[in-house]
Amino acid sequence: GLFDAILIKDNHLAAVHSSEHGREIEIAISRCRYEFPRLSVEVEVDSLPQFEVALSCQPEIILLDNMSPEQCKEAVRINEGRVLLEASGGITLDTVRSYAQAGVDFIAVGAITHSAPILDICLDISEVI
Repeated sequence: GLFDAILIKDNHLAAVHSSEHGREIEIAISRCRYEFPRLSVEVEVDSLPQFEVALSCQPEIILLDNMSPEQCKEAVRINEGRVLLEASGGITLDTVRSYAQAGVDFIAVGAITHSAPILDICLDISEVI
C-alpha cells in the first residue's frame, strides 16, 4: 500500500526544484528519508545513467522502467546486489522470461491486469416465487 513504502516516480522527480540539474533523485530520496525515516524508498529510473545516480543514493529498490532485458542485465551487473531491482513497463507474458533471466529481483507485468481476457458471466432469473 501507499502507507508502508514510498515510490518516487518520474513525475515526482520532475516536480523537484533543484538549482543543480541532475540532483532530483538525490533530493527526492533525501526528503523522503527525512520526512518518513521508517519507510522503504523505491525510485523509478528510465536509463542506465539515471540508474547509477539512484544507486549512489541507496534506496531499498530501484524500478527499471521501460528498459530492455539487456539494459536490465547491465543494471544487475552494476548493482552487484546492493539494492533490490524491479523491472517494469512494456513487459508482457511473452517477454517476462527474458527479464527474469536478466537477474532482476521483481518483475511487474501490467498485462496481467490491463489485458486480462474477460469472462462473460450473467445471471438470468426465469421465475420468481
